[in-house]
Amino acid sequence: MAIGEFGGSGETEFGLYGTLPLYMMYEASHAALNPARTMAEATKLYFRNPINPWSHTALGRSWAAAAEVFERTTRRYGKPSFDLPTTLSHGRSVPITERIVWSRPFCKLIHFEKSWGGDSHRQPKLLIVAPMSGHFATLLRGTVEAMLPDHDVYITDWTDARLVPTAEGEFTLDDYIDYVISILHKLGPDTHVMAVCQPAVPVFAAVARMEEDRDPYAPRSMILMGGPIDTRENPTGVNDLAEERGIDWFRRNVITTVPFPHPGFMRPVYPGFLQLTGFVSMNLDRHMSAHRDFFHHLVANDGDSAEKHRDFYDEYLAVMDLTAEFYLQTVDAVFIKHALPKGEMTHRGRLIRPEAITSTALMTIEGENDDISGVGQTRAAHKLCSRLAPEKKVHWLQPKVGHYGVFNGSRFRSEIVPRITQFILSNEGARPTAKVVKLAGAKSRIKGGGA
Repeated sequence: MAIGEFGGSGETEFGLYGTLPLYMMYEASHAALNPARTMAEATKLYFRNPINPWSHTALGRSWAAAAEVFERTTRRYGKPSFDLPTTLSHGRSVPITERIVWSRPFCKLIHFEKSWGGDSHRQPKLLIVAPMSGHFATLLRGTVEAMLPDHDVYITDWTDARLVPTAEGEFTLDDYIDYVISILHKLGPDTHVMAVCQPAVPVFAAVARMEEDRDPYAPRSMILMGGPIDTRENPTGVNDLAEERGIDWFRRNVITTVPFPHPGFMRPVYPGFLQLTGFVSMNLDRHMSAHRDFFHHLVANDGDSAEKHRDFYDEYLAVMDLTAEFYLQTVDAVFIKHALPKGEMTHRGRLIRPEAITSTALMTIEGENDDISGVGQTRAAHKLCSRLAPEKKVHWLQPKVGHYGVFNGSRFRSEIVPRITQFILSNEGARPTAKVVKLAGAKSRIKGGGA
């Protein structure tokens, strides 16, 4: 979960949010630009119409390009789709159908179901836990696409908090862990779980709880990718900001309330537009250069380069709100108090015991140039799993990639995916049967139901 340096207004206490005007001003400014966006869209269409002689001149293309850049930088981007209709598996193109197989107010579980046409192909079951850190699960489209050929893939699709009515209650870090456990119960004991970035800590906690309870639904393996297990290791600017500001600063400055007429009216949230501000401000020069290059590509009729820009920013600029309680608890526990590596993290009042992990194999993956989760922060999970056999532990440091390259891009596909696949296959064999201790009671403790 990235933390940006944002401004805010009002002195508040958790539960008494006084920053509703912040969200209202954002909505008002977006609405005020609607006429200008409409004019820009009309200008773009006018100067791109092949019947118009100006469309064949550099000046006409410049006007159309400027209009598109303005429209795209001021619009609100909706939730993208995965759009993965097929995958190449076993030497043939296999149709994919997205099915929702589990649902709760704040999350849906999507299964990318393969249609083998009557043939039977058993593949390792892989649960990808997407980050709840401002972007939609579709940010991992490339991750899903790369894992589909050799795995039976599921992914958590987190719900935009502004779309969840307050009647559904809060969503806390404890609830996140409950959701992970409930999904693992749904999928069964032969599941492998992959946590990308932010969910590394709650997934690790969920597995530790399940192992301590000798839950037979504990996953066969756990892959943690670029996650903040111990942010004291090689701290980045993101980590330093959290410790410098303290949790009260975040309460006062980045928490606001969903305005009318959204379904989540009056729900306290960390809004996606603030998170996006933080993302952009961390690399402002790079984004400005990208949009300048986009303008020149449009003028030069370089359609391929322009389309790559559109595809990236359609995803990057689509953001969602997080519940205030989940965001603040995560910042406090993970980035300020370092509760997990200090042995102080709890779930529903019970201490998380990493040493309880003795059956679930562990793989950690880091990027050499990661400026979000520094090198060593994810690998710290190995030290915490002190009773896990060495042969069940694997670590990979990927050279020449940053945070995004840990789970997407050419090096991810060519160098990381084969290692993950090999690790999963090596842990597909039957594990020692765990003695079930009050499994029914364990299920009843999971908020939202079990399998």
